[in-house]
Amino acid sequence: MALIRFLLISIAVLYIFRVVARLLLPMFFQTIVKKAQQQQQHNPYNNYQQQRKPEGTVKVDYVPEGKRSQVPDTEGEFVEYEEIKK
Repeated sequence: MALIRFLLISIAVLYIFRVVARLLLPMFFQTIVKKAQQQQQHNPYNNYQQQRKPEGTVKVDYVPEGKRSQVPDTEGEFVEYEEIKK
């Protein structure tokens, strides 16, 4: 008898939870989306992205002292490789 009572109560609780979730979860997610949209509109980094330079331009702000190349920019960089024949 206790098993049947437990099963009936469990089924009722799950059914009620499912109905409540269908009603409340969409409202909950809408509020989260609205907050995220408002934060995105007020984000100062967003304005920086809209003022980007055209693609293909590169600006280097900082080059560490030890990493400066001794090779002129016109020469390029040599990469050693080994050809493997099968």
